[in-house]
Amino acid sequence: MINPDRFSVVLVEPQGALNIGSVCRVMMNFGFSDLRLVTPQADHLSKPAFDMAVKAKALLHEASIHPSLSSALSDCHIVIGTTRRYGKYRDDFIYPEDIDTVTAHLDADNHIALVFGREDSGLTTAELDLCQQFLTIPTDDRLPSMNLAQAVSVCLYELSKSRLLAKKNDGEKELADSETVERMFQHMRETLTSIEYLDEQNPDHILRTFRRIFGRAVLDERETRILRGLWNRIDWLKNQM
Repeated sequence: MINPDRFSVVLVEPQGALNIGSVCRVMMNFGFSDLRLVTPQADHLSKPAFDMAVKAKALLHEASIHPSLSSALSDCHIVIGTTRRYGKYRDDFIYPEDIDTVTAHLDADNHIALVFGREDSGLTTAELDLCQQFLTIPTDDRLPSMNLAQAVSVCLYELSKSRLLAKKNDGEKELADSETVERMFQHMRETLTSIEYLDEQNPDHILRTFRRIFGRAVLDERETRILRGLWNRIDWLKNQM
């Protein structure tokens, strides 16, 4: 069964204190409590934020502040980024009702982050690179962009609803955390660039496709070690030439 304590709501550079307070209220509505703010552009401890939080003021006091998204995700094993930006490397979206399916098989100790971008521009490409899954909320083309707190509400509602239905998979995986996976990708980037498989001027062009492939696979610790062993072997062979 889905445990709210395993989930973090991450807001990247939120611009409005009212929105931050509203997000806290929504989180408490559905039983979630871990709020992480990445370089907030508004004071989350201001009166407007407290007014909108109502009885969830404690979540504002307990919110952690981070200098970067990677810092906020350092202990997370699955990162779900919300976006409406379709593109070459973003064509495998999930929807709010899919979150439980994506996370139901995980080990009880695995931590999941739901990442929400800036109110006016969302998440950058570099920030989306840190996410294994992309989530979008289907809306009408006449007004496709949702208010931040409303978007959080839709996602947490689906998780709360599925809590009564979700069952843990017997075949649990000890997933690699975000920091371990990112080190593997950096090693991969250096190795494949050194053998001229990746373009030195634009190595991320192909690397983002690999990120999507391994993101769908949801790597565990052993799989990450095996991949790094492969890069080490390639490094060794190159040095023998």
